[in-house]
Amino acid sequence: MFYESTRNEHGLARDPFKALVVPRPIGWVTTIDGRGRVNLAPFSFFNAFAEDPQMVGFAPGGRKADRPVKDSRANVEETGEFVCNLATWNLREAMNATSANLPAGADEMRTAGLTPAASRLVRPPRVAEAPVHLECRLWRIVDLPSWDAKEPNCLIIGQVVGIHIADQLIKDGRVDILAARPIARLGYSDYAVIDAKFSMRRPQEAMEPA
Repeated sequence: MFYESTRNEHGLARDPFKALVVPRPIGWVTTIDGRGRVNLAPFSFFNAFAEDPQMVGFAPGGRKADRPVKDSRANVEETGEFVCNLATWNLREAMNATSANLPAGADEMRTAGLTPAASRLVRPPRVAEAPVHLECRLWRIVDLPSWDAKEPNCLIIGQVVGIHIADQLIKDGRVDILAARPIARLGYSDYAVIDAKFSMRRPQEAMEPA
């Protein structure tokens, strides 16, 4: 099949776009507002974009019933900081619980039964139960097009200034990410768990040590 994305006349029951760009890492983002109130929310439009310096970004599209933008965006605009927590198989239910549409100022971390842990370099707390955390400072907010002016889109890009890795994930000088069993977003209500991997070396690396 083929359809023009701007017309979106695909004839399917639901838009297939997010089921095609997969798997997507989950940006499980902690922020605080100017009063120090914690917000924790998962975003399926999230990824790393550079490594020198290390940059990550997430896209909190849309608005809430009680404010014109998502809480995460409002908090980052106010304080300039956020933390990305690794969502794993063991934390899947808690991650899903933090996607609830709660009033502005509500603490999703507390609602989901998660434990806040102090960050080293930024003010938003980390999810203590998560095995990896990226402490970030805002670099730029890029406004993106939107078909509906009442549903704003943006990309929030931050520089990673601090990284936490659970000691049990480090084996022989490398991160054993399979031990964490991270989860990824697919389309619709579907997710995947990463518990298998394979390796391939680039042609120019064939003569280098593994």
